[in-house]
Amino acid sequence: VTCFSLFVFFLDGIFMNVPNKINLLDTGLHYDRYLREVVDFLEKDPHFREKLHNTDMEDIKQGKLAKELDFVSHHVRTKLDELKRQEVNRLRTLIKAKQDIEGGRGLKIDHQALLKQFEHLNHMNPHTFEVDDLDRLIKSATHDLENYDKERHDEFKRYEMMKEHDRRERLKTLDEDARKKEEEHYEQMRRKHAEHPKINHPGSQDQLKEVWEEADGLDPDDFDPKTFFNLHDTNGDGYFDEQELEALFTKELEKIYDPTQEEDDMVEMEEERLRMREHVMNEVDTNKDRLVSLDEFIIATKRKEFLEPDAWDTLEQNPIYTEEEMRQFEEHLTREENNLIQKTADLQKQREDLERQQQQLNAQKLELQQAVEHMERLKTQRIELSPEAKGKCACGCSINVYTTDSWTWP
Repeated sequence: VTCFSLFVFFLDGIFMNVPNKINLLDTGLHYDRYLREVVDFLEKDPHFREKLHNTDMEDIKQGKLAKELDFVSHHVRTKLDELKRQEVNRLRTLIKAKQDIEGGRGLKIDHQALLKQFEHLNHMNPHTFEVDDLDRLIKSATHDLENYDKERHDEFKRYEMMKEHDRRERLKTLDEDARKKEEEHYEQMRRKHAEHPKINHPGSQDQLKEVWEEADGLDPDDFDPKTFFNLHDTNGDGYFDEQELEALFTKELEKIYDPTQEEDDMVEMEEERLRMREHVMNEVDTNKDRLVSLDEFIIATKRKEFLEPDAWDTLEQNPIYTEEEMRQFEEHLTREENNLIQKTADLQKQREDLERQQQQLNAQKLELQQAVEHMERLKTQRIELSPEAKGKCACGCSINVYTTDSWTWP
């Protein structure tokens, strides 16, 4: 699971001796390993651990905890210095590789985007881990994890628009009869996907009772919120994290999606799972720490919305994009395709120019080689003095005429 709650557990849970939870989760951040290793070593310092217990999450976000770095042991500071040097070297290697690739393709390098790779540390000081480094790491992880769900939604929207774009492009390649059959099949699949049992409102009494009965094998008349919470708090830390919440929706999702059916898209299933989890978090997580405590859960089960929820609208009832967004997306694809065609043409022209230049160079090389060979022949040819070539010049002086195999000179 990749969410803000994991960061809370990094800076809170790991110091409360729940390492199994941390080992199972992954932030999805490009600096995930560095974050884990820094937290792991800070956890070993008794002073830092104690300060964490007395610092709330808001103060941690604002950098107050980072200032305690000055008081950790020398051994921990030395190890943090080493971790930072390794991270800086890793980033430099990756950025150089990216520059080489983009430069080789003739692409314009986005230096600002490259620098963003270093935002979780102070790259101006690549040697030592300072208070500013811990502050940057906390703020970067907080920001990145809080925005992760939004990025997932945006990625899903692009996925859906690309799927529709590919469908429309395929229709253009078909004749009228084939296109009509394809459209009919598409509508048939849409209707078939929409024909599913009633979906319970996520987090409602009906939805949780169904899990209680079908997954836990218990009598729905004996449903008890506290017992339910303890059953599904799989790591026993007293909280529902996002992974544990999403697991509760599996039964509902199985009503809509079947991986063996053509009309059901498993990517859409994961988007539906995300929507359900976000909805429950918004309703139940009153302190907005992206975790659901037992108290928050119990309070939620006493609300009217828990007992008498509204109907839940699934993805097919909520358009992912508008036609205007689709039009802009296809225009973007067209521009990218035209740019690619132009770059391909430019590269082809460059190749032809290089081949022409190579031919000219080869011709010049051949001429030079022939001239050198001719000069070498002249040097090695035997020059003989021909006895009968003696004579007189116009003024009456005696001269000797020297001859070679092919020509004569006085």
